[in-house]
Amino acid sequence: MPLSDLTLAEASDAIRQRRLSPVELVDAVLDRIDQVEPRLHAYVAVEAGQARRAARAAEREVLAGRVRSPLHGVPMGLKDLIDVAGTATTASSHVRAGHRADSDSAVAARLKTAGAVLLGKTHTHEFAFGLTTPQTNNAWDQARVAGGSSGGSAVAVAAGAAVFALGTDTGGSIRVPASLNGVVGLKPTYGLVPRHGVTSLSWSLDHVGPITRTVEDASLVLSVLAGHDPRDPASLHTPDTDYRPSRGSDLTGLRVGVPRNYYFDHVDPEVEAAVRAAIDRLAELGARLVDVKIPMTRYIQATQWGLMVPEATAYHERSLRTVPDLYNADVRALLEAGELTSAGDYLRAQRARTLMRREWARLLDGVDVIAAPTVPTTAVPADQEILTWFDGTAEAVSDAYVRLSAPANITGIPSLSVPVGHDSAHMPIGMQLLGRPRSETVLLRVGHAYERTQPAPVLAPVACSPA
Repeated sequence: MPLSDLTLAEASDAIRQRRLSPVELVDAVLDRIDQVEPRLHAYVAVEAGQARRAARAAEREVLAGRVRSPLHGVPMGLKDLIDVAGTATTASSHVRAGHRADSDSAVAARLKTAGAVLLGKTHTHEFAFGLTTPQTNNAWDQARVAGGSSGGSAVAVAAGAAVFALGTDTGGSIRVPASLNGVVGLKPTYGLVPRHGVTSLSWSLDHVGPITRTVEDASLVLSVLAGHDPRDPASLHTPDTDYRPSRGSDLTGLRVGVPRNYYFDHVDPEVEAAVRAAIDRLAELGARLVDVKIPMTRYIQATQWGLMVPEATAYHERSLRTVPDLYNADVRALLEAGELTSAGDYLRAQRARTLMRREWARLLDGVDVIAAPTVPTTAVPADQEILTWFDGTAEAVSDAYVRLSAPANITGIPSLSVPVGHDSAHMPIGMQLLGRPRSETVLLRVGHAYERTQPAPVLAPVACSPA
């Protein structure tokens, strides 16, 4: 197996046992980037020299017996909304030309302290305001969308061009590209991972989280990222937690909610079949399936957009007035639409969110997790803008991709997307697990138990194809 194909857990164990040098691993992943990047465009910038220097420093520490964490010496990518001191944070936008961060974001600082090696910054849909990341190609089929807005991070991990990466998620932007590229994406509980130094899309909906090849890998990254930071007003006080799931697969006694409405409405039949088969697998592992009704579904889209759009417009107010032509047309239109949102509309969205949180809390009192599709369809061709469902209903691609992931952002509950198969075109399918606030250990346990019943994860075919 090429070194760039190793999971985080495999690489970490090999480095700790001195069977693998961080320098060898970083060189292997940089070679993979050289191979696949011309076709995928996952990275805004790759800092090869800096990565190699960090790898040599990590190697010296490991040889001296100073292993900082399971991430020590492991190469990773950061979505280009995340500040790293002295490095550009472009948000994949001309608006940010020439920008350099003065200091590390909270998450970059924690990864640096843990010894992780930064390869570079990964592409986002401009300012994270979109669900496709058009400048990046899907790792499984370069003619299809990567998903967004953390498309670069998901594609890099799927192609072996990063062992893990960080993304942000405002309406599904970690889980959507993770699902479309066949990797694992975790949106933690709101406030569990601090957002200081991360460019905001919508302050009350934004989350930071890992994109990895396995559920165990996600737990290793979360263990480093989670914890209070006083510079983030929403940051939660949490005890030091090791999120690594147990090795067992027994789910006896666990209650898995299976939605009878909303999550399986207007879903591609192959996606539905794969997710229901995965849910049946959870039952075979001992879980008890519970029929549940999702509350307040008619308000989900209006609430998501009613919160996100005006908050984004408020953040961009100055540059939207001074350099409007530097924004891409789709993002500029959304930001300008936010200027038309009244205070009353925004307050009604906040009220709907409060009611929705209450109803979801009641729902989750009766189950431990909810299992559902991550997105209603696999990655569409890059030029496709509309989906037409079996009943003739037309839906914008971005609306479809955010539809099933938005509830977790509105309510702030954690959600984990895990791969559960492929459709007839060999495109990945994802299942999301949703749980109570701060129940990441439960989600990771369930996702890991399911994952252990499946074949080992494989990288996207582009990683094995000639350049």
